[in-house]
Amino acid sequence: MTKNFIQVLIVPGYTGSGPGHWQTLWEQKHPEYRRVVQRDWHHPDLEEWITVLDAAIQGSSSPVVLVAHSLGCILIAHWQLRHSGDVHGALLVAPADAERDDAPAPVRSFSPIPLQPLPFPSLVVASSNDPYVSLERAQYFAKNWGSRFISMGACGHIDTTAGFGPWRRGEVLLGNLMRGGISKDE
Repeated sequence: MTKNFIQVLIVPGYTGSGPGHWQTLWEQKHPEYRRVVQRDWHHPDLEEWITVLDAAIQGSSSPVVLVAHSLGCILIAHWQLRHSGDVHGALLVAPADAERDDAPAPVRSFSPIPLQPLPFPSLVVASSNDPYVSLERAQYFAKNWGSRFISMGACGHIDTTAGFGPWRRGEVLLGNLMRGGISKDE
C-alpha cells in the first residue's frame, strides 16, 4: 500500500447490508474496500461489535475512512469513547435512534447514544422521513458529534427499501471526505 492510501471500512448496522444495499454495491465496485463483519447481524452485542470494529481499524496498515449506516453510526460513537485509531473521517448515513421506544430491542441495547464530539471529520446524512430517526434527532447527533449535516429530503432510511441502489451522491460525498472535507455546498 502506498503512504497516501486510505482504507475504506464499510460499517453496516442492524441486520447487515443485504445484496442490493448501497454499501454492498460499493464493495463490489471497489474491491479494495473492506467490510467490518460482525458475528451476528440480527442480535447485535455492543461490546462485541466495538471489539470487532476496533480490530478492523487497528488492523489497517493505513488511515481509514468509516462508512456507516444506521446502527453502524451509533457503533462508531460508542467506539470512539474507548478507543482511538488512525481514522481520517466518517460518513455516517441514517443514524438509527437507539433511544426510540419503538426501536427493536437489539437496537435499544446501544443506548444511551454517546453525544461526545468525534475526534475526526465526519458527515451525517439523513432523511426527513426516516422511520428509524427523525430529522431533528439526526441533526442533534450531528451537532453533538461535531459533524457536518446534510438532509437528503424525503428518502426513507437511505437503504434498499427506500429505493437506493448504488447511490452515486453518497460516493461523491465519500470522495470529498477522503480528499479532506465536505464543502458548504454539499
